[in-house]
Amino acid sequence: MEEHNDLLPEESHENMEHGQETITRITGMYKDWFLDYASYVILERAVPAIEDGLKPVQRRIMHSLKEMDDGRYNKVANIVGHTMQYHPHGDASIGDAMVQIGQKDLLIDTQGNWGNVLTGDRAAASRYIEARPSKFALDVVYSPKVTDWQMSYDGRKKEPIHLPVKFPLLLAQGAEGIAVGLSTKILPHNFNELIDASIKHLKGRRFALVPDFPTAGIMDASNYSDGNRGGKVRVRAKISQQDKNTLTITQIPFGTTTSSLIESILKANEKGKIKIKRIEDNTAADVEILIHLPSGISPDKTIDALYAFTSCESSISPLGCIIEDNRPSFIGVSEMLKRSTDHTVELLKSELAIKLNELEEQWHFASLERIFIENRIYRDIEEEETWEGVISAIGKGLEPHVEHLKRDVTEEDITKLTEIRIKRISRFDLDKAQQYIDALEEQIAEVKNSLENLIDHAVDYFTRLKKTYGKGRERKTEIRVFDDVDAKKVVIRNTKLYVNREEGFVGTSLRRDEYVTDCADIDDIIVFTKDGKMQVTKVDAKTFVGKGIIHVAVFKKKDKRTVYNMIYKDGRGGASYIKRFNVTGVTRDKEYDLTQGKKGSDVLYFTANPNGEAEIVTVHLRQAGSIKKLKWDLDFADLGIKGRGVKGNIVTKYAVKRIELKEKGVSTLKPRKIWFDDTVQRLNVDGRGELLGAFRGEDRLLVINQKGFAKTIIPELTTHFDDDMIVLEKWNPKKPISVIYYDGNKERYYVKRFLIESEGREDLIITDHPKSQLELVLTDWRPMAEVEFYKPRGKDTKPNLTVNLEEFIAIKGISALGNQLTKEKVKNVNPLESLPYEEPEPLQPEEMEVIDEETVEEEQGPDTTAENSDEEGQITLEL
Repeated sequence: MEEHNDLLPEESHENMEHGQETITRITGMYKDWFLDYASYVILERAVPAIEDGLKPVQRRIMHSLKEMDDGRYNKVANIVGHTMQYHPHGDASIGDAMVQIGQKDLLIDTQGNWGNVLTGDRAAASRYIEARPSKFALDVVYSPKVTDWQMSYDGRKKEPIHLPVKFPLLLAQGAEGIAVGLSTKILPHNFNELIDASIKHLKGRRFALVPDFPTAGIMDASNYSDGNRGGKVRVRAKISQQDKNTLTITQIPFGTTTSSLIESILKANEKGKIKIKRIEDNTAADVEILIHLPSGISPDKTIDALYAFTSCESSISPLGCIIEDNRPSFIGVSEMLKRSTDHTVELLKSELAIKLNELEEQWHFASLERIFIENRIYRDIEEEETWEGVISAIGKGLEPHVEHLKRDVTEEDITKLTEIRIKRISRFDLDKAQQYIDALEEQIAEVKNSLENLIDHAVDYFTRLKKTYGKGRERKTEIRVFDDVDAKKVVIRNTKLYVNREEGFVGTSLRRDEYVTDCADIDDIIVFTKDGKMQVTKVDAKTFVGKGIIHVAVFKKKDKRTVYNMIYKDGRGGASYIKRFNVTGVTRDKEYDLTQGKKGSDVLYFTANPNGEAEIVTVHLRQAGSIKKLKWDLDFADLGIKGRGVKGNIVTKYAVKRIELKEKGVSTLKPRKIWFDDTVQRLNVDGRGELLGAFRGEDRLLVINQKGFAKTIIPELTTHFDDDMIVLEKWNPKKPISVIYYDGNKERYYVKRFLIESEGREDLIITDHPKSQLELVLTDWRPMAEVEFYKPRGKDTKPNLTVNLEEFIAIKGISALGNQLTKEKVKNVNPLESLPYEEPEPLQPEEMEVIDEETVEEEQGPDTTAENSDEEGQITLEL
């Protein structure tokens, strides 16, 4: 290290006796001390061992629990004090670690207030709470005969190097720790799924593991990557709509508490990202957070906004770091389970070997005892006066009878025989002794069989664990693939956008100027100016975009439905052109020219149409020369929708005086096709899942759930659907809905047919009795159903009843009770193939295809279907 001395700190002092300055080097101290400290933190504090899945403090707590265990609860303060014999740190760290183990409800049987992982409430003081090892811990964690021991830090006690845990405990509990230079974050997994995976590994089959959290919630583990570095798990709260103004959170994401979750919601509300009226926390044993919304706020958009702007959704990055052979190692959860399972097999093998040796020793001595008493060898020692003589006499007496023994007779065996009491000899029963030996031989045979079929024995062991301790440990976290939430689509418009058209400024601080629309601070805005320029920029307090602003709005990326209709003059004295285009993607803050770029170009007419509307305009020309026709109409519906860079079709080469709107247009876009993706439970327009149909602006979806509620909704892509939804289809107002339900009040099955009477209102289509339940919903025109009956006692089963619901009952009101289906006891109601019906085709207006052009820098030449002009200047557009 001498070559680095000039870079290291030095400590100098004056030597008063010799008057010389001396230098004391501390070169090696930093290197050695820091390395020792880092190694200690990694190995002895922060990172769990792969052998038993425990950190040192956890291992010492579990060892102390076993040492103190007498079947009764012990004060946690006493357990902490006992653990301090092994753990050279303060009582607070031991107590906190013990509370964390207890809250995982696996190794410690707790009593008292141990805190709440849902609310974040702390446990009571250690003097007020009690604990003892759980039955699972006593069964799985401890086995002194196969445990390796070491001296404690002060040399007074022995402690286990690793506990002989015969279970993938590390994956069941999870682990998190920050050491020096590295960290670990192993997520908890489901108890039963770990056992199933261990059994699959033992049988040589593939398995996959995903986390399961004690706080439940919803999880997207598609990028879990086996828990390796770089993986990611997205977790969400479970939010449902209680009514149109109330949302309910019943499960929270892992890593949050109800307090932190509510705090994040309130902060988002203060920042204007969401809008809520008030929030209530009714959490007790289960989570219940009520979010009350102001009237007019969409519950579906609010749910998405909660995921986008609050802790209702978070991302967790796992990192599988463990200690193996006194070194940190990074491995995935599948490898952890394999190593744990293999280690369990080795422990079971060691336990079986020890048990076999013990049984064989018991058999050996039982056989010797039987020979000793049955042949009355004890009488041979009556004449012996020395101990050596006694040993020799017994040995000679046994010699003729020991051929069948499995090992030689030792002096220790003979000594044990001399310790048999006279009372036992006098009451010795040969039959019982032989039965005992036979029982030992059966046990020896079983153990040998287990050793010979070790894998089968391990499978039986894991199966027993699941049967004994797996009840009540079912998966809590729902696995689902998440649909990404577009924050710009769900954010509350919390500010107002203004424009100064003449000066060319837009922003949120121009309150004295013209109001445009409500917007959010994360929105982009699109601006068009009189000279034919277009620009997209981010919402700010005040931004200059160019003088002569003719249109400004919030920009929606990839929006193919908003169509811009424009007529412009190409340069000073140039011809006029007409074009229709949409803007789907741009570079922010880049200026785009919608004309041909000639100086003096001017926009004569411009409209923005959110549904592709195409109006009719009247063009007025200036009087010049021999022009005879100075006025005619143009219909934008005759034009195709192209990209923004297209030149357009020529209108006239003469000067235009003005252009007037003659007739407002209707949408020229085709109906939008909508699909339902059952995997993420969301609507989409990307072709994922089941096609629901093509929807126009007035079309709705029919939604019916298992509780018996029916409603029609506008098909918005942000809509959330209940888990118990049983009908989702495009709603036809003229098509009746047929229902068979059980009425809890009259205890009979009823049939009803009805039409939805009120759009947007949720109606109960069965009776409101608590025992009423929906049996079957059919939405075909002429539905058929089959009814199965129970077999009456002492009678033959009644044949199945086929019901034509169209003939069975006429269409009635939605709140009608309906007609009784049958008086017999119904077993099942099954749908049959509906009768044929030809639905009349509705007349469709003329439609126009939207040309999908998203190229940002695309520049097109003039439309080839351009002009045919006459001398008067009248233009005919040929499309």
